[in-house]
Amino acid sequence: MIHLRSISRKTSKPLPETFPFHIPIIRALDSIEFTADITLLVGENGSGKSTLLEAIACAVGSITVGSSSVETDPTLAEVRALANHFKLTWNKRTHRGFFLRSEDFFGFVKHIAQTRADLESELKRVDREYQDRSAKARGLAKMPFARELGDLQQYYGEGLDAQSHGESYFKLFNARFVPDGLYLLDEPEMPLSPSRQLSFLNMLNMLVGQNAQFIIATHSPILLAYPGATILSCDGGQVHEVSYDELEHVNITRDFLNNRESYLRHLMSSDEL
Repeated sequence: MIHLRSISRKTSKPLPETFPFHIPIIRALDSIEFTADITLLVGENGSGKSTLLEAIACAVGSITVGSSSVETDPTLAEVRALANHFKLTWNKRTHRGFFLRSEDFFGFVKHIAQTRADLESELKRVDREYQDRSAKARGLAKMPFARELGDLQQYYGEGLDAQSHGESYFKLFNARFVPDGLYLLDEPEMPLSPSRQLSFLNMLNMLVGQNAQFIIATHSPILLAYPGATILSCDGGQVHEVSYDELEHVNITRDFLNNRESYLRHLMSSDEL
């Protein structure tokens, strides 16, 4: 389901010259219509796609997966100023979903591990303080901590920090994706193997069937291949819709796989490596 229908500039007043307003796609931005359940932002590094996604997250007031919120994260201070220039149009306002940058995941893993350690410490404290009390009294005192620890166990198993980055990242998605959400994801493919990216496509498809909407910044030819997705390029100084086969990411990857020896021979004989 398309929850967020569009974003647009509130006024035509000149923008400041400072970051992030000086980025070409931001200066040229008038409005973006979201016409598919999944919108994929693509572009070269520095094109502004991640900044645009961050600004949308701030305008939406999305919760984050990490140690800060979009309202307080110091790394988003300039982007929050940009978000104030956005007007949002909704088909159906949703408060479900989240915003995720790959670098925020490490903070989230640390937070979960610390929460687990704190709860286990509280259980030990209750055992010490209630050692002369009845088992019933001790059980009642331990109940809130045990319940929260059980919830963590249910969602994340033995802990996200006990697995590989890719496995724990994928487990996070399994635990946190819910129906009717708006999900803003910045390069979610980074820790995922190609096979995990295919599994991630399947996960997206299931959530779309449960009225979720995704706006994803990505470099992955696998994620960009999602059927029916709208692909918006941030290259060339303005946001514009492109087809899958037009994408340089796709064509370079395809040409490399089909002509691996030729590419490597050229690179190894030049100063590009």
